Amino acid sequence: MMSKSDSQLQKDVLAELSDEPSVRASDIGVEVKDGIVTLAGHVDSYAEKWHAEKAAQRVDGIKGVAVEIDVKLPGENQRTDADIARAVKNTLEWNVFIPNDPIKVMVEDGWVTLTGEVPWEYQRRLATSSIRYLAGVIGVSNQIVLKPKPTTTAVKANIEAALKRRALQDANAIKVDVHDHNVTLSGKAHNFAEKELIHQAAWNSPGVWKVADNIKI
Repeated sequence: MMSKSDSQLQKDVLAELSDEPSVRASDIGVEVKDGIVTLAGHVDSYAEKWHAEKAAQRVDGIKGVAVEIDVKLPGENQRTDADIARAVKNTLEWNVFIPNDPIKVMVEDGWVTLTGEVPWEYQRRLATSSIRYLAGVIGVSNQIVLKPKPTTTAVKANIEAALKRRALQDANAIKVDVHDHNVTLSGKAHNFAEKELIHQAAWNSPGVWKVADNIKI
């Protein structure tokens, strides 16, 4: 398949931004060089900046996205760092899926930094997505880490339990390699649904940060 030219990629990114309802495309400039997209301009919220980045990443053929978008909050959305910190803590406390006690919040000039430890990757991601739309937030740094580190035995047990619940194949057909928080799956599944089940079971193991799925059907 022939790769797209930079000019075609630029047109595709602009079109994707125009189709994204959360983004005012007229506020964002797009440049492309050697397949790398640079987004620049000013937006009214961190959420809009995030959606613009995700829209660009959806375009087929790009090699990377550099975001040089500034968040300039309208007067009614400007808040003190103390107000933002309280809003972030309240939001995390209201979310029953996030263990908020281990999570520390620091706010400097509207930029929120989250630190602490949680057992699950989805909790780490949810902490960011939960505060993305708060008024006054211009950016989020998620420095939350996962604890404990996963073990091959624990990931394998999760996969075996998931397959057993569905009365599917024995997990011995699947090889699991664990390095730090990263899991690599290999082997063979009977069909796509089984492959997805195994992939999700690995993700659902405590401490897993990334899953490389090399399972064949």
